[in-house]
Amino acid sequence: MVRAAGASPAAGAGNAPQDPRRTRTERRRMSGRVHQVLATLGYGDAIGHEVLGIQRVLQGAGYESEIFVETADRRLERLTTDYREMVGALAPDDVVIHHFSIGSRASRTAYALPGRMALVYHNITPPEYFVGIHKDLVKLCFRGRRELTAYIARCELALGDSEYNRDELADLGFTSTGVLPVVPDFSHLDLPPNTMISAAFDDGWTNVMFVGRIIPNKKFDDVIRAFHVYHTRHNPRSRLLLVGSYSGFERYLAMLYGLIARLGTPDVHFLGHVSNEELTAFYDIADLFLCASEHEGFCVPLIESFYKRVPVLAYAATAVPATMDGGGVLYSTKYPFEVARLMAAILDDQVLEDSIIASQDTALARMQRRDFPGTLLRFVDQVRALAPRPAPQVAWDFWSQFDQAERLEELRQFRPAVYKALPPDPGRGTRDAGRAGSTAPIPATRARDAASRPPDPAPRTPDPAPRTPHPASRR
Repeated sequence: MVRAAGASPAAGAGNAPQDPRRTRTERRRMSGRVHQVLATLGYGDAIGHEVLGIQRVLQGAGYESEIFVETADRRLERLTTDYREMVGALAPDDVVIHHFSIGSRASRTAYALPGRMALVYHNITPPEYFVGIHKDLVKLCFRGRRELTAYIARCELALGDSEYNRDELADLGFTSTGVLPVVPDFSHLDLPPNTMISAAFDDGWTNVMFVGRIIPNKKFDDVIRAFHVYHTRHNPRSRLLLVGSYSGFERYLAMLYGLIARLGTPDVHFLGHVSNEELTAFYDIADLFLCASEHEGFCVPLIESFYKRVPVLAYAATAVPATMDGGGVLYSTKYPFEVARLMAAILDDQVLEDSIIASQDTALARMQRRDFPGTLLRFVDQVRALAPRPAPQVAWDFWSQFDQAERLEELRQFRPAVYKALPPDPGRGTRDAGRAGSTAPIPATRARDAASRPPDPAPRTPDPAPRTPHPASRR
């Protein structure tokens, strides 16, 4: 079923006007630097769209604004600067918007430099989802969640891009928090659709689609099981289109292919990473967007489906209900026969489908009425009103203590007798707060972060990272 691109009654907010309270004269008088730092600027992903949207607002308000990264997609390199260029360039009066995902060299460099910091938290997938799938990500996600606590004393403001993420920050101990909503910029979906996609899949069959990276927390296995029941019991003229990169998760992809073979499910298509023109075409031919994800910090494809007027059926977990905001249909069962019945009910009843799309239009209109530029600039004003921050003093082994804490936590969980036999070490500061002789602070309140934080930095500053050529550098 082909829909007109941009058929939603709400206009994209990527071109939203600046805060009307800031006149042109005020913007000319405004001076200062507000930069962003993150590990990677990706092409076509939600964080990348948000970073570029933030830069447009900041530059439109008169701020000098760079994007410092470790790596960038080659199509976006010209918009970025190597993160090592921050060393010697940042001043105490600057503001750094730090997009924290998994702890990185860019994050650690920004931590040790002068400037007031506003942290934006996009959430980190709980590491247990990657056990047996990607051992490196198990370690990175565990370490990233621990490293996040180190920024409690470093940040002037901590922002989640959803209320769910803001709640996590508050639970961890960040005192000044807020919500910076995702930039609802749909310009990438207004491009002419790829005609080859339409020719291949717009053939009268029912197209069920999900968009997202092929990773375990998004529960592609649940999507496949539900589609299998729908295909075999309700509509044999249907196919499943799974759009998203599987790079680095080939083992999980192989497991999904094994599941498809065991079920004997035909017409399941893994389409990999696609261009914006191809993504537009897939949304245009989709009849239903089916999401079974168990962990989302926001889930932008839900809102993209709203914009493209594709009915959404989604599992009610983490941030998904708040993101949908009354639009679409939520379900709470893991039973694939029940999910398949819901799919059939939506796809076989045009009146019901129209009412679902109307609810999505209403939810999207509410989202696009939010004043993103004004909200962002108010948060920037809040941080700039605080005293300039000189570079903190960071112990030479400050970050290595997270590795040590990871090893201790592994002992605590899997070899408790060995852990309990360890002698107290007041100098280490990575033992549970309840153990005698430990100087570690009280751990974070969430159970999954039961191990304590590292100690406050000692008065010693490391040498800056070596400055070597990097493809993201413009200098």
